[in-house]
Amino acid sequence: MNMFKPTKAKTVKEYLDAVPKEHKEMVMFLNNFIKKAVPKLKVHFANNMLGYGSFPYKNAKKEMIEWPTVALASQKSYVSIYVCSVIDGEYVAEAHKKELGKVKVGRSCISFKKIEDVNLPVLKKVLKVAEKHPGLVK
Repeated sequence: MNMFKPTKAKTVKEYLDAVPKEHKEMVMFLNNFIKKAVPKLKVHFANNMLGYGSFPYKNAKKEMIEWPTVALASQKSYVSIYVCSVIDGEYVAEAHKKELGKVKVGRSCISFKKIEDVNLPVLKKVLKVAEKHPGLVK
């Protein structure tokens, strides 16, 4: 089972080219924003989304895989940023939920319909924490 909107893309460029026009500008902006905020986390194509950096992770099938530290995905009616970072048992995205703006936050996922709804300085802070502390609760 894949929880991400399926795409035929196999590369970063193919993914960006395939983003629907209603999300294209926002995804392009966020891709550049993430790359500037956390340049050590190299962009790659991962599981129907863009990944930035990675860490070893045991999936539901008990397989060790490389999972993105940060990911960006264009969904049907919104855009999501996944911040796979936990400090002292708390997901970093959830720890900053109230400061992130008019966004929906669930564990590692930050979802929104418009870039104007996101508090970008706080998002940058969250990304920088993830860069230093990649990983999820096992």
